Amino acid sequence: MRNIFYHHCLKASSKGNLFHRMVAPILAYFVFTLTACAERPYYNDKKVPNAEDLMEIEKSLKASLEKVRAATVCIQMGQGSGSGVIISEDGLILTAAHVSTGVGKKMNIVMEDGTKHKVISLGLHSETDAAMLQILEKGKYPFVEIDSGKTAETASIKLGDWVFSLGHSGGYNKDRGSVVRLGRIVRIADYTIQSDCKLIGGDSGGPLFDMNGVLVAIHSRVGKVLDMNMHVPMHVYHTHWDKMKESEFIGEGPFAQKPVLGSGFIGIGVEKGEKGLNIIDVDEKASAGKNGIKKGDVLTAVDGKAMSEKQQLADLMKTKATGDTLDFTILRDGKELKIEVELGAR
Repeated sequence: MRNIFYHHCLKASSKGNLFHRMVAPILAYFVFTLTACAERPYYNDKKVPNAEDLMEIEKSLKASLEKVRAATVCIQMGQGSGSGVIISEDGLILTAAHVSTGVGKKMNIVMEDGTKHKVISLGLHSETDAAMLQILEKGKYPFVEIDSGKTAETASIKLGDWVFSLGHSGGYNKDRGSVVRLGRIVRIADYTIQSDCKLIGGDSGGPLFDMNGVLVAIHSRVGKVLDMNMHVPMHVYHTHWDKMKESEFIGEGPFAQKPVLGSGFIGIGVEKGEKGLNIIDVDEKASAGKNGIKKGDVLTAVDGKAMSEKQQLADLMKTKATGDTLDFTILRDGKELKIEVELGAR
């Protein structure tokens, strides 16, 4: 139809270039509109799909799956795990605030192929459950496109649309990979959407895609009923994008709580030594003991900052909260060790 319309316009404009110049902008708009409309699958507007529709849905899913799975990651935090998705080549990740739990936290992600990377949590919006992470190692990473709609009204997703979810259900499993669930949008509210895609623990923070493989939401609340789950739509991320990129903690909960500075606990006793701070006592039940720090070790630096006075460590701890992660540089039997310690509570 597009080609027929185009040739018809050329023929009609043969009397002069002026008419062609007048028609060209209209033609361009007409072609753009046809292309944009074609991007929305027809089966989204059918209440009940028939067998042919189901085959088209399967075709759409298969066309997107390899790309979006490559960008879906498992986020490992302590003893638990969640999911996330990379949305830029430099490794920016979207996830849920209750998965990242805070700002400036270091954690690990696992890619679909088993590759691991260190990440740091950027900002979050604690009232809607939106959060960002950043891969620390510079590189080029697989990523997905996101819905550009800045409001609920301009978002591409509509009630009844077919969607599919991805997530590392129950944690990373290389043989299985991320789990795919197909469903439909059953409810749309101002700051959340609900689908009947079946989710379980470990899927939180994972991506929800339309049938073109465009990211439309992030999994938030995994319901008690498997097919009643809530997601954070992309327009929420767009609203708070700049502040989250700047590592701001936005809101007052309930999905994440602001850290209490000074609440972090290591569990070591130190004294000034020739090469740093001599560790003279270790609480085996606290963070230090659990992470392998031993009595007799020498603490030379924390997060790259040299430690030579007890007060330096005390001042640093006043700025740290429960759950924060510190990189300890230790001397043990003349050898330098790097030990990552997640602070416990006092």
